[in-house]
Amino acid sequence: MSTDYRISDLMTCVIANLLKDRETVFHGVSSQLPMVAMHLAKNMHAPNLVHLNIPGGVNPSSIKQSSFSSAGADLVDKSESYFPLDEIFDLSMRGKLDVAFLGGIQFDINGNVNASVIGDYNKPKVRLPGGAGSAVLIPTAKKAIIWRTKHDKRTFVKEVDFKTTRGNLWKIVTPLCVFVYKNGQLQLDSIHPHTTIEEVQENTAFPLIYDHITYTELPTKAQLQKLKIIDPYDYRSVEF
Repeated sequence: MSTDYRISDLMTCVIANLLKDRETVFHGVSSQLPMVAMHLAKNMHAPNLVHLNIPGGVNPSSIKQSSFSSAGADLVDKSESYFPLDEIFDLSMRGKLDVAFLGGIQFDINGNVNASVIGDYNKPKVRLPGGAGSAVLIPTAKKAIIWRTKHDKRTFVKEVDFKTTRGNLWKIVTPLCVFVYKNGQLQLDSIHPHTTIEEVQENTAFPLIYDHITYTELPTKAQLQKLKIIDPYDYRSVEF
């Protein structure tokens, strides 16, 4: 284990550790951190993982020159084959997509995800991108993983302002902890070694549910060394 890591390194390794060999995994736009995590998993423990992305690339050989949108043409140019976005939705609805990485702005204890508006829907304070892939992929992918680089009471709220989609989440990875969706509620799966249960609760608007406190596994030295090679431009830290 290594203590010489940043939050972006930890979250990338946590996400990579959630992925298994031979799984088919998809990431969308503005998904630099999970994109790097997928590449890390393929280089460490899941060589047969199938990497799908928005431009349609399958198993891009490198992400070193990938655009900051994580949707650059190079993800197709350096890939093994082409699999367009409409086919990914079809793949998921047929039950063949193992993991989908998705985002959101608000989450509540019941697993509701808001990616549509902040405030009243008819007169919103902020209008967000909307459901897009989340409305299709969260209900249909075998495992939906959400990452969020902010963990505060405006993000993890008592009740979301708008239900873009709900249910069928698997894990939510944040700078403080990992949530798991279990028995219809978000429950604490682990807290990161640099925080405390008190800090996590102070930054979460709903009461934490957990059987016992488990600490997230630290990145290994091998993982951190590999990250420097596969992500030399530090795309994994863009959102921080």
